[in-house]
Amino acid sequence: MRRVLVLNGPNLGRLGSREPDVYGATSYAGLVERCTALGKELGFEAEVRETNDEGELVRWLHEAADGSLPVVLNPGAFTHYSYAMRDAAAQRTAPLVEVHISNPYAREEFRHNSVIAAVASGTIAGFGIGSYELALRALAAELTA
Repeated sequence: MRRVLVLNGPNLGRLGSREPDVYGATSYAGLVERCTALGKELGFEAEVRETNDEGELVRWLHEAADGSLPVVLNPGAFTHYSYAMRDAAAQRTAPLVEVHISNPYAREEFRHNSVIAAVASGTIAGFGIGSYELALRALAAELTA
């Protein structure tokens, strides 16, 4: 079974309690459950991780590059300014899909810029937790094409 990393940046561990009007009512545990279940259905072992530490997220992207692991990445606030994360994502050796629960373009102006998008295979945003499901399906399609 092919391993896929589902990587989450700052504050995503607070899903369900953090601004439910923006991020929905699904908890982080619910996100993990949905990603692992769909991963199995698609023939993946989806390993879901979350950190508030930029350096740890960069190390995980290095791990993915070194292991040719596909990635679903929600960088959280790092999306808008972390050039270290952008450079790590640019080293990818397998597809990388950038994901956002909300639609950044419908929010504050500072959220309209992603330093990750230019080095990702694609970006999916605005579909709530369903954005992760769409990203996993996109990976499956890209990996079997």
